[in-house]
Amino acid sequence: MTAEVTGFLDLGLVAIGAVLVMMLLVNVASHQMPQLYLFWCLGGSVVVLAIGLLDGATLGDLGLAPSTWPAGLIWSAVLIGIVLVVYAVGFAWRRTQRAFADRRIAAMSTRRAIWNALVELPFGTVLFEEVAFRGVLYAMLVSRSGVPWAIAWCSILFGLWHILPSLGSHESNAALGNVAGQGRRGNVVAVGLSVLGTGAFGVVFCLLRQLIGSLFPPMALHWALNGWGYVFARHASRRQQ
Repeated sequence: MTAEVTGFLDLGLVAIGAVLVMMLLVNVASHQMPQLYLFWCLGGSVVVLAIGLLDGATLGDLGLAPSTWPAGLIWSAVLIGIVLVVYAVGFAWRRTQRAFADRRIAAMSTRRAIWNALVELPFGTVLFEEVAFRGVLYAMLVSRSGVPWAIAWCSILFGLWHILPSLGSHESNAALGNVAGQGRRGNVVAVGLSVLGTGAFGVVFCLLRQLIGSLFPPMALHWALNGWGYVFARHASRRQQ
């Protein structure tokens, strides 16, 4: 019996380790070769899904069961609408409008911004991160350590995942730069704030996944926070110019 349990645990650790390695590869590769961003994310999504299914997860475990689609889609629409309203209110108030401005987004052409918001973001960033963190890894951890620990670990790892993307963010966002400061210290503070912030949102995404039983709502909220962000960031940046 002991050997069987040990073998089970070993196989489980191998599966979880394989998912984590795939996440790391996609993160590094997408920053080293951004021109292939969609390829890394789509390919990575297929690989981690395959690992999850081979590990014994069902579509229901992954938040993809067809029976959850109606509720998932309804909640997705609601969440997208809520974020739009919140952003619109924040943009209308001068004191918070400045927080939307981002030099990197402002420097993009309109065509590139649309591509990022409607193609790369939903079918690259959101798809891979939600499938990996709230789909496969979450299911693996829930089956082995329970919901609380799954939420905790997935959220911590989600925060750490954003170390590379947040490098230099204090320089492109003036409001963040004012809080974090400039130079190396500002970069460290900005990265730390990003890790904490995205980790907190990771908890929210996991709770949506757990309470609604569908991967669609966290996907929708994830897209809305960033997709609407492109829209309001461009408008805020142009107003400041």
